[in-house]
Amino acid sequence: MVEENLAIVDLGSNSTRMAITEIAPDGRFREIKRVKENTRLSEGMGREKVLQKNAMDRTIAALKKFKKIYSTVPNIQVRAISTAAVRQAKNRQEFLNRVENEVGIHLQVLSGKKEAYYDYLGVIRTLKLNHCLILDVGGASCELILVQQRRARDLISLPVGAVNLSEQFHLGGYVRATDLFRAQVSMNERLTKIPWLRYATRVPIVLLGGANRTLARMTRAYHHHGRRHSSGSIHGYQLSSRVVFATYRELLSKNLAQRKRMPGLEPERADIIVGGMLPLVSLLQRNSDGRVIFSESGVREGIITEYVNQRKKHHE
Repeated sequence: MVEENLAIVDLGSNSTRMAITEIAPDGRFREIKRVKENTRLSEGMGREKVLQKNAMDRTIAALKKFKKIYSTVPNIQVRAISTAAVRQAKNRQEFLNRVENEVGIHLQVLSGKKEAYYDYLGVIRTLKLNHCLILDVGGASCELILVQQRRARDLISLPVGAVNLSEQFHLGGYVRATDLFRAQVSMNERLTKIPWLRYATRVPIVLLGGANRTLARMTRAYHHHGRRHSSGSIHGYQLSSRVVFATYRELLSKNLAQRKRMPGLEPERADIIVGGMLPLVSLLQRNSDGRVIFSESGVREGIITEYVNQRKKHHE
């Protein structure tokens, strides 16, 4: 067996990412390249759930860039997945056909449950936690997984995320009290309908997804006064609910221009960060553990884990 390279293209609602992983014959793997483009595919989908032409064009341009990169890698396998934006779109077939025709990539649309399960696989492989609640906040959905004794006891995908919450409730600029209240009531109604969440009140929350990574970088930049620590891995980084609430209050006191200047917050995420933090803030208000732990592993790592395990079986 020679070593293989696996390119995972992950088409999110806010960004398009690619990770190229080298897999050794013994099943060990390491990432050799990671790229990201801010494509905001779910922009302007609205209630009609229609992918907009500009957003599709931006995404296809990013995919062409990625293809140029992975085409230079030997023994490459490509796995391309898309999540909430494409999953929810009325015109998803038109988009999938365009990607197939213009880029030559076959996109697999992950169900919310499958996305949540890959999140679980990715987290459990890298964090030593027996019990936790995993929260992955994407652009157009969030996944919740209750882990007990290292098993995924329950999981769900909700069709709300950083981009669509921010658009629906006008959370992009300075946030009016009425808008925030409407957003909070709506989020709480969704959470109350999940019967098993009451078993998750005393466990730490493990955070995945772009909005949550932004929160980690902001908090780190704030506590280290300056930007020098705001890069680097946030894997395993821990916060208390108190600190999360303080950061949220800070964001709510600013308008868009002021937010864009905050250390650790990428300017292109400034208009969706309040919406992106809403699911976490709502969960923390019901949670007495108070610990929040960041994970850099998620769907992509879950897919690699599955791929390596299947490969082992295949060669046994």
